[in-house]
Amino acid sequence: MRLAKKYNSNLLGVVVAVVGVIAIIPIVVIQLKGLGIIVSLTSYGAIPMKVAVVVGTIAIIIYSVISGIRGIAWIAVLKDFMILAVIVFMGIYLPIHYYGGIGQMFDQIAAVKPELLTFPHTTYTVTWFISTVLFYVLGFYMWPQVFASTFTAKNARTFRKNAIISPIYTLMLLFVIFIGLTAVLQVPGLEGDASDLALLQLAMKTFDPWFVGIIGAAGMLTALVPGSMLLMSAATLLTKNIIYSYKPDTPDAKIASLSKFCVPVLAIISCLFVFQGGNALAAILQVGYSLIVQLCPSLFASLMKRNPVTKQGALAGIIVGILITIFISNYSMTLATLLPGVPTAISDINIGFLPLVANIVVTLIVSLLTRKKRRWLKKLSAFLSLIHINRRFLFRQA
Repeated sequence: MRLAKKYNSNLLGVVVAVVGVIAIIPIVVIQLKGLGIIVSLTSYGAIPMKVAVVVGTIAIIIYSVISGIRGIAWIAVLKDFMILAVIVFMGIYLPIHYYGGIGQMFDQIAAVKPELLTFPHTTYTVTWFISTVLFYVLGFYMWPQVFASTFTAKNARTFRKNAIISPIYTLMLLFVIFIGLTAVLQVPGLEGDASDLALLQLAMKTFDPWFVGIIGAAGMLTALVPGSMLLMSAATLLTKNIIYSYKPDTPDAKIASLSKFCVPVLAIISCLFVFQGGNALAAILQVGYSLIVQLCPSLFASLMKRNPVTKQGALAGIIVGILITIFISNYSMTLATLLPGVPTAISDINIGFLPLVANIVVTLIVSLLTRKKRRWLKKLSAFLSLIHINRRFLFRQA
């Protein structure tokens, strides 16, 4: 682990790996829940949701163990083409089919539900939106699977191509918005967890079963590929950086063998979490990012020419940030509930920044204290060494 080497601390490396594994679990839960929704709805209710989740878990386990990281990368190409074609087609066709065009769709929504075309005055305001985007940007490159996928690159040129293509790829979100706005008036009851069903319910209402099957297949690959990459990354972290952290010279074959055993264990744990919670997918994603973003302060500090953070400070900050994240996630807190009297410009900031700020404060304070202590110990050691040298000199003179 980069941080373990930067701070010369195996313990920090283990803690970072534990955070990575814990943060990945909620994202795997999203993939499994998505698979369950797709299988259940595209079977027109013939397969119950819980059975669909179990089937999806088994599929991800088998796929991860057999395919490996390069197999996943190749299927990811097929997945991207399929989902791109489906989303672009539906994003253009559905507004035309139901409203006569994209412009007419906005006109009808403005007449019936105008609040959907502007930011709310509370909770999901402009402040929330900007802070959430910034929060997700901070957390994106902290994910272990992002680093793991880079090992499949053929050469450095591949990274440059990805840097160009990735921003263009996000334009697909525009068509996703069109689909969502179409569903607002065409699919009633899209509130809370039910909002996760919007695309498939709209597709089932609009298209023949064979086309719904194509949409379901694209959706399944969209869940299967990232889910497999996530599980493999988590299993490798668990094996190499936690279980065998004390033994860095462990053969890669032994690590790979144990990692394959860990994949089903982590998948089953994630499956159990799917049955435990009823949160919408966006809420689960927030938990994952709130956990993984706790690695930002120590990582960014390690890139400085003179790192102001000590290993003790990094450890303390990460642990405090994780504990606060778990607490606020368990009680579904927001800054508005914690600080009811403050202006909305502050209370609507993404709650994920609270544990991150606490992390930074604790990191700096502990680093300052431990650095002073280290300097004091160095001075004491130098003073004792000087006394020892002087005593030897005096005895020789005597």
